[in-house]
Amino acid sequence: MSDQTPNDDRPTLTLPRRDALRLIGAAGALAAAAPLARAQTTPTAPAAMAPMNGNGFYRQKIGDMTVTVISDGTTPLAALLPTWGANPDRQAEFTQTLAEYHVAAANTVNHFNPVLIEQGGQRILIDTGRGGANGQLVTNMRRAGIEPDSVNTVFITHGHGDHIGGLTTTGKPTFANAQHVMGEAEFNFWATQANPNDAVKNNLIALKDRFRLIAPGQEIVPGLTSVPTPGHTANHLSVLAQSGGQGIMILGDAGGHFLISLKHQGAYVSFDTNGAQAAQTRQRIFNRIVTENLWVTGYHFPFHAIGHLRRLNARSYEYEPTLWNWS
Repeated sequence: MSDQTPNDDRPTLTLPRRDALRLIGAAGALAAAAPLARAQTTPTAPAAMAPMNGNGFYRQKIGDMTVTVISDGTTPLAALLPTWGANPDRQAEFTQTLAEYHVAAANTVNHFNPVLIEQGGQRILIDTGRGGANGQLVTNMRRAGIEPDSVNTVFITHGHGDHIGGLTTTGKPTFANAQHVMGEAEFNFWATQANPNDAVKNNLIALKDRFRLIAPGQEIVPGLTSVPTPGHTANHLSVLAQSGGQGIMILGDAGGHFLISLKHQGAYVSFDTNGAQAAQTRQRIFNRIVTENLWVTGYHFPFHAIGHLRRLNARSYEYEPTLWNWS
């Protein structure tokens, strides 16, 4: 037999059967591996991840709770004094402390920091920011993956506009599925005024049927208790949240300024209703926070506004923000 086929002058290679089977097997293996190779080189969608801390929110695990400080933004503050340290005879003392801690006394900002607690499948929001065009609460909640409709309870520490302004959006409840809770005496003080301001009319009086009114020391929801902290307003309530042997005191405006109110016993803020009482309350609540080793957050503390207090001496405390954790 000829080694060439008709009309083809290319040589024909004849392989032994054993070698032919080897080649067929190798070809099959390559064919089987091809889809796997393509799969390994095809980009895959990244796994869904919880948003990292920052960009307007900061999460902290405390016991079985997740505590999220949510910034409502800032507003320009031309001069820190005398607003945040109002005692007229102590301005030089306060100025010296600001310089000692390298805290700007002029051309700075004021922070607004509502707090959201997640525990037992419930979401509890404490204070709601300014609302309106300046309010950043809802925007930053959504950046944290939290929709307003998912909030179960809203608690209001007191009736100032920068705490109640976010309760409504264009005339409708912002947190449509939430029960609203507030101290009875505080609510009634604002809601029964002869000429209430617009924030009160739109956010307290208009929503009065949504509110459950409580007494100082009463439970807000399981694990969260109201704490009487009068002085900033006559019936201001802070919040103690506890879980797994740990706790956090959410001060609202009972904390005052993060430096002056802590460092200087007797210091008060210009918009405290009763400055002397507010200063006494601060010393009492600061002592409790340190003694019980509680976490703390203050509504006007600089963001991320969460940490601990330490005692400097019998009359003086210092705020220690927690070390930032990106996740």
